[in-house]
Amino acid sequence: MDVDVTDVVVIGAGQAGLSASYFLRRRGVDHVVLDANESAGGAWLHRWPSLRMRTVHGIHELPGMPFEQPSPEERANSAIPSYFGRYERLFELPVVRPVNVTSVANEGPLGGGGLTEGGLVEGEGRLLRVETSAGVWAARGLINATGTWRRPFWPHYPGQETFAGRQLHTADYQGPEEFVGKRVVVVGGGASATQLLLELAPFAAETRWVTRHEPVWREGPFTEDYGRWVVGMVEERVRAGLIPRSVVSVTGLALNEETRAGIAAGVLDRKPMFSRITPGGVEWDTGERFDADVILWATGFRHDLDHLAPLRLRGAGGGIQVDGTRVVSDPRIHLVGYGPSASTVGANRAGRAAVRELVGYLGQVKVA
Repeated sequence: MDVDVTDVVVIGAGQAGLSASYFLRRRGVDHVVLDANESAGGAWLHRWPSLRMRTVHGIHELPGMPFEQPSPEERANSAIPSYFGRYERLFELPVVRPVNVTSVANEGPLGGGGLTEGGLVEGEGRLLRVETSAGVWAARGLINATGTWRRPFWPHYPGQETFAGRQLHTADYQGPEEFVGKRVVVVGGGASATQLLLELAPFAAETRWVTRHEPVWREGPFTEDYGRWVVGMVEERVRAGLIPRSVVSVTGLALNEETRAGIAAGVLDRKPMFSRITPGGVEWDTGERFDADVILWATGFRHDLDHLAPLRLRGAGGGIQVDGTRVVSDPRIHLVGYGPSASTVGANRAGRAAVRELVGYLGQVKVA
């Protein structure tokens, strides 16, 4: 099988991947961006259709191109992908799609000494072998920007398989109209849970909101100093090789006009997590029960990193130990959109930092 050789492979063309590609292009580094989607947009392509720009929390523009704010009523899953597509075309980024990356492993000894403006030069070294649905690439470095959208997390509770109603994840949510007259349990303590609950409650016959932990409401602006503190809290875990915490576990939930109204109306009246699921609903050990037609799991996503398994990057803590964006055990690999960079602001910074450090490393050290 033919192998395409390049300096750096970027996996994923969301905010973090496009940012990394932009900075690689500015440095004249030969690279390719492999994206699993059919078109530009990253995870935004998969947001629920009823999500409008007025309810999107904080879009940070990509480096080098302003984001012209669309109409508040425009669908987020079309407005932001349109921006990403214009960005790819403006900077002529080398995005190849649709490409599904199946594995990344160590290649045998091939060329690859010092990095030059145009690409590889002769020398000894060991490359990374990136196997995909569209062929094989070999690269001296890799920036992984796959995010989480392909790995919705479904927790398990006793009796879950016996439920006679419908169970769906936020990844499957299409809009509030499908809940007309239904009794709905919404599970999850994040922003998506509160947004969807407020959206579907007027259509449903009755709702219950359940979370594992008491929600923490936070009011006031999300300042730059506060943002740095949040990033520091998340970064602490990935430096230790632990599984990253969700951002909302650090920031809390936004207490704004919309959520205040939801609390006052009794929609955002949080109940503790139920103990079991029955064919007709959910039950608590206290004896309380709620008859339900639908359980909506707003339980988040996990990082899409299975293709990196052959490199054995995970440590005893269950996560991958990362310093900034660099994988501590393998400096050829950088993770962006992971841990502290899993936000639109953090993604841009991570793309720049990953390129600066990776190019410096590859320019000085032979890959062995």
